[in-house]
Amino acid sequence: MSASKMVIVSNYSYEQDNYSLLGPQTAATIVEDNTDYECNVLAIGRDFDKKLAKACIAKLLDGSKPIVGFGHLAERRDLYDLARELKEEGAVTILGGPQSNVNFLGEVDWQQYDHRFHGLKDAFTFAIHGPAEQLIPFLNSDDGQYQQVNGVLYWANGEYIVNPENKWDEANLKRIRWDNIYGIGADGPEPIKVNSVQVLHQLGCPYAAKKTQVAVDYPTNVHNKPFGKTGSITIDTCGCSFCDVARDKGLAIRLSMDAVLEQIANIPENDDGKKVPFELINENPFPVLRELLENIRARGLDISQINLVARADWLVKGEEKLRDGLSLAQSMDVRVLMSGVGFESFSDTILRNLNKGYTSKTNIEAVQLMRKLKGEYPDSFAYASSDGAIHGFIHPTPWDSADTKRDMYRNIAIYGLDKDILPSTSVPLIIHHACWLADWIRALELKEGITLNRSGSLIEWW
Repeated sequence: MSASKMVIVSNYSYEQDNYSLLGPQTAATIVEDNTDYECNVLAIGRDFDKKLAKACIAKLLDGSKPIVGFGHLAERRDLYDLARELKEEGAVTILGGPQSNVNFLGEVDWQQYDHRFHGLKDAFTFAIHGPAEQLIPFLNSDDGQYQQVNGVLYWANGEYIVNPENKWDEANLKRIRWDNIYGIGADGPEPIKVNSVQVLHQLGCPYAAKKTQVAVDYPTNVHNKPFGKTGSITIDTCGCSFCDVARDKGLAIRLSMDAVLEQIANIPENDDGKKVPFELINENPFPVLRELLENIRARGLDISQINLVARADWLVKGEEKLRDGLSLAQSMDVRVLMSGVGFESFSDTILRNLNKGYTSKTNIEAVQLMRKLKGEYPDSFAYASSDGAIHGFIHPTPWDSADTKRDMYRNIAIYGLDKDILPSTSVPLIIHHACWLADWIRALELKEGITLNRSGSLIEWW
């Protein structure tokens, strides 16, 4: 008898190169390693054909009882709608990934304020928050009961039930299948051969582990109109005020070097026999870079490129450690790409409201450091947008004004940021209903008697 099958649906951007999806592909691997289920990931881009998507899901399920997980959805309402339809047609739909708990439960006090996000209990049978291995008892049961499973959230008898979560266990994070991801094809699911992957070292952000208070300015405009008032609203925040996972994770787990190396050993290879480029998931990677490279060399792993992501202040503070790592990378014929620095803005006012914890001076110091390192290590270090880096740049924001625009444009012109730093398009400030800035929005609504629209789980300040 063939194994039962399930599918995990995920958001995907086909405008980028074929990249992996760490969370969904890890969950699929954990399911296969611990149950009788074969599990694959269906990556769905925007403007997809729903009929084709359902046909691909059916083909991947191959007659099995329809169990469809959803993760890494990027707050896409079209994927919520797909889950809702599948549930109505009899499938067990499971919401997983970051923010699965708050998205299932809905926005704070939505029962008292009808315009707030009502949550996703109508689209998903239940949600699972935390480690994917919590699903194992449900999938291994004969009766399909999930009500006692750790990490599960569900709606029953007019109330939400929220079960306690298990802690993260690195034993389940060492091996990941990278050949279990498919796209939507006209004739069915089409395999995606990934050419870059992620390696997990640290889950969460140390900056998001510390709670503080920040006075966030009144907006300069709402609904694309001048707001007409000044002042501020003080909110609690952990990490950046806009971060949609800071409240969710903080700093959850740091894996051992052995677990990281096992992941790297499992990375697929390029045609030249080297491992495809990988992003090290660690918000402050510089202290560990040399140790990582030394261990990679000691194990005889042939890698081509490591991508790093970091805050600008940690980059500046980590200069000595980064140089040390680059010297070793140069001797190993390995390229280090600074693929994403969280600049976000070059206006001090906006950086303060985003609670970045530093000013545009730090951003400029980080830019100058990267340019200097490129001159010193031309073959071993890269950082520019032309190299494939996508640095954080948030614009527009609710605090844009003549002053903030003047500050930003002056910095862009003086330091030539448009030549190598700025992405091709900026990202508007996205306020998820459960990020810290959402508390600012709700306080603003109550204090000023206004109502902002919700676009699914996002709050429309524009």
